[in-house]
Amino acid sequence: MKNSKSNISRRSVLKGGAVLGMGLAAPSLITSKAFANGRELKIGFVSPKTGPVAAFGASDDYVLAGVRKAIGEGIMINGELYPIRIIEKDSQSNPNRAAEVASQLILEDEVDLMLASSTADTTNPVADQCELNEIPCISTDTPWDGHFFGRGGDPAKGFDWTYHFFWGASQVVDSYTSLWDQLDTNKKVGVLWSNDSDGVPLSNQITGLPPLFEKAGYEVIDAGFHQPLSDDFSAQISQLKAANVDIVSGVFLPPDFITFWLQAAQMNFKPKAVTVAKALLFPSSVEALGDLGHGVSSEVWWSPNHPYSSGLTGESSADLANGYMNQSGKQWIQPTGYKHALLEVAIDVLKRCSDPLDPNAIISSIRATDYNSIVGPINWSNGPVKNASATPLVGGQWVKGKDHPFDLNICENKGAPEIQVQSKFLQL
Repeated sequence: MKNSKSNISRRSVLKGGAVLGMGLAAPSLITSKAFANGRELKIGFVSPKTGPVAAFGASDDYVLAGVRKAIGEGIMINGELYPIRIIEKDSQSNPNRAAEVASQLILEDEVDLMLASSTADTTNPVADQCELNEIPCISTDTPWDGHFFGRGGDPAKGFDWTYHFFWGASQVVDSYTSLWDQLDTNKKVGVLWSNDSDGVPLSNQITGLPPLFEKAGYEVIDAGFHQPLSDDFSAQISQLKAANVDIVSGVFLPPDFITFWLQAAQMNFKPKAVTVAKALLFPSSVEALGDLGHGVSSEVWWSPNHPYSSGLTGESSADLANGYMNQSGKQWIQPTGYKHALLEVAIDVLKRCSDPLDPNAIISSIRATDYNSIVGPINWSNGPVKNASATPLVGGQWVKGKDHPFDLNICENKGAPEIQVQSKFLQL
């Protein structure tokens, strides 16, 4: 681990030795682009491409290819052309591995800016490494509360080097209850929590989902934590049946929800709605349920139906989703928009930076961000806490599809009325 002295030395070398860096970083690139007079800028990109949440990284290659094409020979900063190199690392859905690759990117690759995405098991350890080593970091695709408070964040102080954009617990509760309010239920919600860095903060009785559900008029029956990749939910199902809950919610890994929902059917447990975070984001998870997938519901962070466009490429949300489907032959997935937004925000930050070789100047540029991305506005000056920018969130339901086994329809837009509702929310 670098101490502050070595960090200062690194910054001095990078800032003072731009000419040397130009000669060493990427000579073939500089030679072929003689008009490039800024040294190569390195962006670290950490995402889970393997492991239990690999689905979050399924569209990474497509997004990265599009952004690299848009960047081309580099970006202009203060009249100079700077080549950009994005260095990818797989967190393997493991927090220890995420911290390890972040350390490699900082100490060995000497990245100028770090990006991290897709669940707290990746974003939190990466951000912690950046905070420790004084490296600018932007992250997304983890509820901002889980990212901020899960790292011991103090709203009165915040963090110095790490900035995050995504929705938060209050938004997901508004979205979920806006769906449930469309049904005739007894307002009893049974909740289950994955014992991981996403489930633990969202289960918190003070800052998590339960007190917010209760504030919205719903009674919470807490079935507790389950270990990731559990194979038996019979005890929790029995508890929820005995409590006569009409609604199931909480946080699951995709494979865990498949196990839970199949066992619920076997035990003849039939709630009127099941709306859970994380597990039901992906068409592959819903398809694995067979006919039992019809009617399950989740938050919707991004979709082809969202009315936002990329400030980097000009693509609409529909353009980006359709491009991924045409190239991959697979259905669109929600993280695609956020992966693209993470990269376009990073490029915008560097373009506006007074000195991209100075980490403090990059941080100043991050703080001054006021950007319209493909997932909506990003602005850290008006966030819920110093280091967070809240993005729009709506609620949706999986129904039998036309071109795919299931389609995700937006069924409520209480928190983002600019996003069009596609259908009413249906009881299971």
